[in-house]
Amino acid sequence: MKVALVTAGGSGMGAAAARKLAEDGFAVGILSSSGKGEALGAALGGFGVTGSNQSVADLQALVDGAMARWGRVDVLVNSAGHGPRGALLDITDEDWMRGQEVYFLNVVRPTRLVTPIMQAQGGGAIINISTAWAFEPSAMFPTSAVARAGLAAFTKIYADTYAAANIRMNNVLPGWIDSLPGTEERAAMVPMRRYGTMAEIAAVVGFLASDGAGYITGQNLRVDGGLTRSV
Repeated sequence: MKVALVTAGGSGMGAAAARKLAEDGFAVGILSSSGKGEALGAALGGFGVTGSNQSVADLQALVDGAMARWGRVDVLVNSAGHGPRGALLDITDEDWMRGQEVYFLNVVRPTRLVTPIMQAQGGGAIINISTAWAFEPSAMFPTSAVARAGLAAFTKIYADTYAAANIRMNNVLPGWIDSLPGTEERAAMVPMRRYGTMAEIAAVVGFLASDGAGYITGQNLRVDGGLTRSV
């Protein structure tokens, strides 16, 4: 049996990814600060931990729970909560640092924990839910855009470093997704004239976790309905 861990997986895109991976046959462990991850993990036949992806101890409990039950970790999905927003120069030093915690170190910390496991078992896949605004930054989401531009650099360095160990890392870049309340104005920005669905993001995560994506690493895959302009 293959095993997938999902952080910040109690609701939204993280929960949708957990459901998709369970549907695809993975045993699933979920970390969530709300308690919803424990309930969802149990409902999917796995387990959950109530805690924070900013806590090494809580992340370790998730990894240890998977190792005690199944003895392996094949996939790690790093989702995230919401970091600080505001006018660019009004964002305090503390909020910039909090943005790094929410949008960057949320990947680094669990990656440190699962990489030795994946090396020992002969491979694995790490999938980070990033943002479409990582490369076309928007003043709407300054801490997210800045931190996730850094995440893209980290992802490429990690992917190159561990490719020979058959460990892949890729980023999914969602645009406007229905995990947020929709507005007609935002939908009109999108060439497809609609919000994407959590299920569509989950399907991409499922693909990147699969053997069919075995030759894909270090990539940033936009799932944004054509919103971003660069080619």
